[in-house]
Amino acid sequence: MHIVDYGKMIKKTKKGQMKIQQMAFMLIAVSLFFVVAGMFIILINFSGLKQSARALEEQDALLLVSKIASSPEFSCQEAFGNIMTDCIDLDKAMALKENIKDYSGFWGAGIKIMKVYPTDINVECTTTNYPDCGQITLSSSDQGTGVSNFVSLCRKVSDGNIYDKCELGRIIVTYASPQ
Repeated sequence: MHIVDYGKMIKKTKKGQMKIQQMAFMLIAVSLFFVVAGMFIILINFSGLKQSARALEEQDALLLVSKIASSPEFSCQEAFGNIMTDCIDLDKAMALKENIKDYSGFWGAGIKIMKVYPTDINVECTTTNYPDCGQITLSSSDQGTGVSNFVSLCRKVSDGNIYDKCELGRIIVTYASPQ
């Protein structure tokens, strides 16, 4: 017959329970450490997200300026003898301004064309004062990234003879990215 010593058995069970509790607390502590470390890593990775989004928005606006300046709706193409890059036909731009409702939302941006040289007139162009004006606003947008690029502003002039007159200008595009 075996004699069972319940006192030793209780001590062993208490030691076993204590070790299980220690292991559980250790697992919880290690898990919390990895959660905090993961949150810290995520925080570091997303800290530059706003700056990255802003840089991408600005890059999109720069690409849009180049795209608009060379689009068929604005481009001089071969109308002035040679293939010209970064050239805007002012006559086309004025015709487009008169029919801008047909293009609403087409570019998704605010577009303004300004003469820089030889005049610095800041008068908005209309059919009555064209070409003695300084800027053509096709669409306006107050929000977003505004980017400008220098372009040639060319038009046909007739004073007995028909000739090409080109001036220095800027195209300003305000681009708001979809959210």
